[in-house]
Amino acid sequence: MSAVDFAAFVDELATLSGKAILPFFRTAIAAADKSRGAAFDPVTEADRAGEAVMRQLIKRTFPSHGIVGEEYGDDKRDAEFVWVLDPIDGTRAFISGLPVWGTLIGLLRNGSPCFGMMHQPFTGERFWGDGGRAHWRGPGGTRDLAVRPCTTLAEATLSCTSPSMFDAGQRAAFERVETQVRLSRYGYDCYAYCMLAAGHIDLVIEASLQPYDIVALVPIIEGAGGIVTTWDGGSPAKGGAIVAAGDRRIHAEAIAKLNG
Repeated sequence: MSAVDFAAFVDELATLSGKAILPFFRTAIAAADKSRGAAFDPVTEADRAGEAVMRQLIKRTFPSHGIVGEEYGDDKRDAEFVWVLDPIDGTRAFISGLPVWGTLIGLLRNGSPCFGMMHQPFTGERFWGDGGRAHWRGPGGTRDLAVRPCTTLAEATLSCTSPSMFDAGQRAAFERVETQVRLSRYGYDCYAYCMLAAGHIDLVIEASLQPYDIVALVPIIEGAGGIVTTWDGGSPAKGGAIVAAGDRRIHAEAIAKLNG
């Protein structure tokens, strides 16, 4: 496939999943709890429908590619190309009627994130990148994404979906950073990472992430000029404890404080 064809294919995945998911938003949809007795972990028919339609198109178009999805597990995980799908990142926001969820479509090549898109069908926005460049398309047209400079934590806006994602030690480490920043915001899931790529947020620190929570977002942030690693500076491709920053200077400062 050419680059143009590939972009068109990912756009088609986003369009089809959006058509499957959006009719459920702000309805009386029921949410099942897949936590098995742990913290509430909701899943809806919208999640399942969105992932199913993407899997069908990927398997039909690229039968040799692998797929990792939140709802239907792994298929050919060791393939050269592996799609990493989260049909609704931010299901808690979705079932609460809040438009800060999105569909994550990521692609790994030999284990490294090489392309990602976040689609928000309710607002009509798409954020995508290939690690070299990143873009946004929405009701106002299309534009390139770029992070903003931020020289120190004291100037930074920090985001985290919820402190409940941290264990006790991680919570203490997070608070060492949070006490230094200008502003903290909570509750935005994948949207916070895209706002970082767009230059509105400076730092996102989270933990307990799965690959499908982060793989699609890495090429967007890196394409906009930012950096995403684990708390120890490693690859974020397998999830875990993640720190994303628009400016490498505050990334280094955050890493130092997270590690005591």
